[in-house]
Amino acid sequence: MNCRIAVIPGDGIGPEVITSSVAVLNRVGELYGHTFTYAYALAGGAAIDAYGIPLPDETVRICRENDAVLLGAVGGPKWDGLPGDLRPERAILGLRSQLGLYANIRPARLMPSLAGASPLRGSITEKGIDIIFVRELTGGIYFGERGRMKSSVGSVCAYDTECYSEDEVIRIGCKAFELAAVRRRNLVSVDKANVLESSRLWREVMHGLAERYPDVRYRDLYVDNAAMQLVSNPSDFDVVVLSNLFGDILTDEASAITGSIGLIPSASVGDGTFGLYEPIHGSAPDIAGKNIANPVASILSAAMLLRHSFSLDEEAKQIEDAAERAIRDGARTKDLTDSAGDAFLSTREMTEAILSRICG
Repeated sequence: MNCRIAVIPGDGIGPEVITSSVAVLNRVGELYGHTFTYAYALAGGAAIDAYGIPLPDETVRICRENDAVLLGAVGGPKWDGLPGDLRPERAILGLRSQLGLYANIRPARLMPSLAGASPLRGSITEKGIDIIFVRELTGGIYFGERGRMKSSVGSVCAYDTECYSEDEVIRIGCKAFELAAVRRRNLVSVDKANVLESSRLWREVMHGLAERYPDVRYRDLYVDNAAMQLVSNPSDFDVVVLSNLFGDILTDEASAITGSIGLIPSASVGDGTFGLYEPIHGSAPDIAGKNIANPVASILSAAMLLRHSFSLDEEAKQIEDAAERAIRDGARTKDLTDSAGDAFLSTREMTEAILSRICG
């Protein structure tokens, strides 16, 4: 199979972890007879430096001409002083919108060998944590009307608008129900329907969808209760569907309870097989270039790419199993160590530990 992949290394540690992911993909290609061709493009801070904007038209064109997109990370303090519409993060929002990627799939699973890395008590982690979050990506407050104005007393006010249509909730809800149907048939929808009108519509639509999926156990949770339950009873969750804002916050909480944000991959998808795959961590400019970043989240994102965009389930499982075996055998990057004096592997060494466990 010939797999065409657009690659956006991005900023900070992005290029380092992308190098690891490409190395793993190439190893899989050698073992299974696949050809991976890569088209590199700029986005985020790197694009601002080169073109003056975070998302050049050329980058969008390259993404559309390929079958999937592999992204590193964008952003950093170098560009913090720019206006909101020129910040590096706008590249991610633009890619999701222009490529029709409205659903972000984020698995949060605690590897048994890393139970000690979770901040939760052993009596909680021993029950296991295996959750998939389905976050709406192209609606809500991040895309709503915003601005500033003068109040009646002359002070400056800022506003951001949360808005969802029935159609937007239906399509993300269907994604979540379909995913729950092939897992443990347990779906939680997170909202703030006791306060927000947009959440009341969200809940009404989700209740209507629940009637189409009678085999899936469905329940609602207010976002504040969901945040509490994630740290007190995470084993109760299977699939969780959330708005853009709530998903942004709670998925980072979930990454913390599973040991490290450096372990969590994600896939941004739409209605077809095309997708954008990226680790959920940021660009971590403080450690960029030091060869100490954890490449696992990016590598697992590459596994998600193989599974969703190319239906290469066996190859994806090879990568996932290799990463878990490496960690189970004691391979640790700095973020996975307990104290400053503990030995740890570099980015390249961790990559090699995973590569050595991929076998035909």
